[in-house]
Amino acid sequence: MINVIIVDDEPLAQEVLETYVDKLPDLNLVKKCNNALEANEALKNNEIDLMFLDIQMPQLTGIDFLKTLAKPPLVIFTTAYPNYAIEGFELNALDYLLKPISLDRFMKAVNKASEQIELQRKILETDTETDTSQVVEDTKDFIFVKADKKLVKVNYRDIIYIEGLKDYVIIRQDADRVITLQTMKSLESKLPSHNFKRIHRSFIVNLDRINAIVGNMVEVIEKGKPKHLPIGKNYREELLEIINKNRL
Repeated sequence: MINVIIVDDEPLAQEVLETYVDKLPDLNLVKKCNNALEANEALKNNEIDLMFLDIQMPQLTGIDFLKTLAKPPLVIFTTAYPNYAIEGFELNALDYLLKPISLDRFMKAVNKASEQIELQRKILETDTETDTSQVVEDTKDFIFVKADKKLVKVNYRDIIYIEGLKDYVIIRQDADRVITLQTMKSLESKLPSHNFKRIHRSFIVNLDRINAIVGNMVEVIEKGKPKHLPIGKNYREELLEIINKNRL
């Protein structure tokens, strides 16, 4: 079961989200909040996995509220204003739903959240009593990372990108993925800088696997389909410098 709260000052928007939540048996609506202050109390008094957070609210915007949280739950922004998308991703938001929100788009965002929550719970269950911070370096073309209570060999060439999710990372590869309790900063320090580049607080990309730069996104190919990763404003200049060195 995934515990959720809805934070929105518009009763109609709350009603739509509540209707959608009720349609999905894995979601448990803990509270509907009219503003950030109510949401803050709800987070203090309940175990919340997922927060649907409106951006334009009185007193404190959703973006400013999220900045105040030391350990926020997964966040899906809901708003009528598309110009906030990049800033939302900068704050590590899981998704960004543009009002009016359709049921199929809502379900897609929830499925993404369910996958991450399931992975996080699995990691915590299997590795709570083990030291998962270990990364064994190799001077050539692979590393070993601790996953599922064993050291797993990861070839650099097989890594498409690495995604950070709170206290663990997902190493996305052509054939599968490797999940390990590890900080992005620690793993980044172990990877060869000429092959891998941090492009966002939540993403490290294999430079050899970049297919294109599309606006503020890096395009890679994952499972035969284009996948777009956001470029954080603090990483954009350095990435473009690398790109421009190899530009015709």
